[in-house]
Amino acid sequence: MRLVILDDYSLASEWAAKYICNRIIQFNPGPDKYFTLGLPTGSTPLDCYKKLIEYHKNGDLSFKYVKTFNMDEYVGLPRDHPESYHSYMWNNFFKHIDIDPNNAHILDGNAEDLQAECDEFERKIKEAGGIELFVGGIGPDGHIAFNEPGSSLVSRTRLKTLAMDTILANAKYFDGDLSKVPTMALTVGVGTVMDAKEVMILITGAHKAFALYKAIEEGVNHMWTVSAFQQHPRTIFVCDEDATLELRVKTVKYFKGLMHVHNKLVEPLHSMKKN
Repeated sequence: MRLVILDDYSLASEWAAKYICNRIIQFNPGPDKYFTLGLPTGSTPLDCYKKLIEYHKNGDLSFKYVKTFNMDEYVGLPRDHPESYHSYMWNNFFKHIDIDPNNAHILDGNAEDLQAECDEFERKIKEAGGIELFVGGIGPDGHIAFNEPGSSLVSRTRLKTLAMDTILANAKYFDGDLSKVPTMALTVGVGTVMDAKEVMILITGAHKAFALYKAIEEGVNHMWTVSAFQQHPRTIFVCDEDATLELRVKTVKYFKGLMHVHNKLVEPLHSMKKN
């Protein structure tokens, strides 16, 4: 497990975007070898997406041979609703890059058979060869995707009822009106994300500090589902200074001492520009 600590949200976002960019370029995807990327929504990854768009527009990065799988989607919200995760992903990322729409996979929260939709999503991930890099964010209660506190740490993609804390946190996106906030969602499971070859979790802001503490300084606990990733062979937590407020000084010093190693992970590689 690695913990990368940057000064602020902007630098953490840039570091994460460079890391994703480098992983794709290193992989050298092509028509017979697609890079598979798991993606989150929410406010945390927005600047990371902006940076990836910038790299694409500069000619440094192509998503032509990338397949994406999103973590979750609300149930019952129309696909074109401004707060659906379909809308979020297309408005904030997909429409600005060269990804084939057929390669951008998002769960359908309006499917006739929701369990069949979840099973099909798992099948598509398997068919794509599994996820190379799964990027995620967390809630203040330590949930990843919509794997709320108490979720099984071996769970697969499924229908979940949202916790009241999550509904309250999401109300800001629905004019503060709790009656408009969806109460159910389709989500990848903790086990689904654990199957990825590599996991990168973005944690920024003082309101996520206790969750980061639970994620890395205490034991694995299904009440803090993000803590499961202590047991993943390749997990990188990327955070800002504010998110470290609950960590022991010794922990922060230890991981900051490794930053010379971490920074090599985002040193520029050859871009995808044609020579």
